[in-house]
Amino acid sequence: MPAIIAAHIATATFSVILGAAVLLAKKGTPRHKALGRLWAVAMLATSLSSFDIRELNTGHFSWVHGMSLLTIVSVGRAIWAIRQGSVRGHQLAMRGSFIGLIMAGIAAVATPHRLLNLIVTGWIA
Repeated sequence: MPAIIAAHIATATFSVILGAAVLLAKKGTPRHKALGRLWAVAMLATSLSSFDIRELNTGHFSWVHGMSLLTIVSVGRAIWAIRQGSVRGHQLAMRGSFIGLIMAGIAAVATPHRLLNLIVTGWIA
């Protein structure tokens, strides 16, 4: 497995676990803020690492990279919203980012010939 794909899977998995913890934590606490900052960094690392993975479209960017751009914008929007005092805007952007992360993971597992699909289904030669 190429190192960039391993890093991408690792940061995405960490983002799912950490994102669930942040969503379940009491809001506004120092713990929530620290975990949220760490989650934002993990999400950005996951998104940025995707730009070096181009197997889906024979070396070119694909629709998946559009999701990565959307994630970068959404996480940035969430940070901006909370700094402006818009708790609702922050919540919406963070929840949307987390839902997008989950959907991307499901798509990666469900799409034939993608590495996660091959790992989960056991079709690796």
